[in-house]
Amino acid sequence: MTVPSAPPASGEDAAARFAREAAPLFDALLRRARGLTRTQADAEDLLQDTLLNAFAGFHTFREGTDLRAWLFRILHNRWVSTHRLRQRRPAEVPVDGVTERELAASAARQPSAGRSAEAEAIDGLPNHRIRAAMATLPENFRTALFYAEVQGHTFTETAAILDVPRGTVMSRVSRGRQRLRVALADTAHVA
Repeated sequence: MTVPSAPPASGEDAAARFAREAAPLFDALLRRARGLTRTQADAEDLLQDTLLNAFAGFHTFREGTDLRAWLFRILHNRWVSTHRLRQRRPAEVPVDGVTERELAASAARQPSAGRSAEAEAIDGLPNHRIRAAMATLPENFRTALFYAEVQGHTFTETAAILDVPRGTVMSRVSRGRQRLRVALADTAHVA
């Protein structure tokens, strides 16, 4: 559904036009935000973030296209970004009443999530063997492995750093790991 836009009033600036055209959609946007976030406060924050981003990018909005769909897409994208950001953040708890004993017990229960079996095995090997095995890899495999495994970047971050598609990074890291396994196979029994 295309929201009909009235012709801009004489001297009407982009801010007034945005407010006039987006205001009728606020209730629908808030309902959708509430459905995504499950709380009123988070929904209001999401709506505000959406409107700020939409206003900042309003100059890119093409007249005659569906403003409602455009705003809902921005709302969804902002929710996804916020959701991913929250997933990456560690749990926040007040530490006033936490003893060292409780902290140590909690640390013992934490899995070593995020680390691959290859990364764990490489940690146990002497550095000179790893360097030698890495030197046998093609440059693009070595670089992708360095950023993804050594530096700890995600595949998406590594793709941005190397200016290649994410799938290319995933392939290079996978193939690099395979070649490292072969190159380090004889050292697995020595270490």
